Amino acid sequence: MLVDKAGGWTSHDVVARCRRIFAMRRIGHAGTLDPMATGLLVVALGRATRLLRFIQDAPKTYEAVAAFGVATDSLDADGAILSREEMIVDEAELRQVATRFVGTIAQIPPMVSAIRIEGRRLYELARSGVEVERAPRAVEIYDLEILDVSPGIYPEVAFRVTCGSGTYVRVLADDLARALGGRASLVSLRRTASARHRVEDASTIEDLEAAAAEGRLDGRVMPPSSGLGHLPAFEVDEATAGAVRHGATFAAGPLAGLCGRYRLVDAAGTLVAVYQGDGRRSSAEVVMG
Repeated sequence: MLVDKAGGWTSHDVVARCRRIFAMRRIGHAGTLDPMATGLLVVALGRATRLLRFIQDAPKTYEAVAAFGVATDSLDADGAILSREEMIVDEAELRQVATRFVGTIAQIPPMVSAIRIEGRRLYELARSGVEVERAPRAVEIYDLEILDVSPGIYPEVAFRVTCGSGTYVRVLADDLARALGGRASLVSLRRTASARHRVEDASTIEDLEAAAAEGRLDGRVMPPSSGLGHLPAFEVDEATAGAVRHGATFAAGPLAGLCGRYRLVDAAGTLVAVYQGDGRRSSAEVVMG
């Protein structure tokens, strides 16, 4: 299910409300959005929660606006302002600098984040006034486009980025500004895509509540195979499906030569399992049963 998260909500808030709307406990989401952020949150129900990691690992697209010259402790508008220093941005230079951030780059996670160090969340340490050293992490930036640069001494820079799992867009904005000799913090962030899913196809919480009241919730939920539409699909006959449902590894036969991660579906298009192949063997990652 696709949810368009509103600003001010945590991703957990969305899950908690969905649990009430669907009257079920086993609900999860892929890819946490900060409270300030809006946009696409992929939510799974019941046994489909086991598939969320395949969405979590997929590329995601964001549209963001950053205030250059303004630094906050959280690197976004929810944090306390650390400094405000006039910053004139040359748009041509910024566009050139942005090309250096496409590919595999290193990011230092922000202190206000959910990463654990020695058993404690970084944001918990930050609230206590403690700052610890964080090791850089490799993240993937597939595309970065500068959309607009407003005039002024604290220009707002709008950009679109498609990135891999674990990327902090607020760190990316600040790193862009640092490359120009200043600092930046996000003033807005919206996730517009995750894997092949688009925010235009998502429902707000209010939409879901109205659909629940009218008995139309089924129309808001897609089958698991459709949810993993970014993975290649291979149809298997009933005999092979039976072996797949028992988690069989295939070193010969129709699945042995496949490479990468893919969906196995039966004749009705129902997801049977997600498998991983290396060209010689194919083995189960998740079996739906």
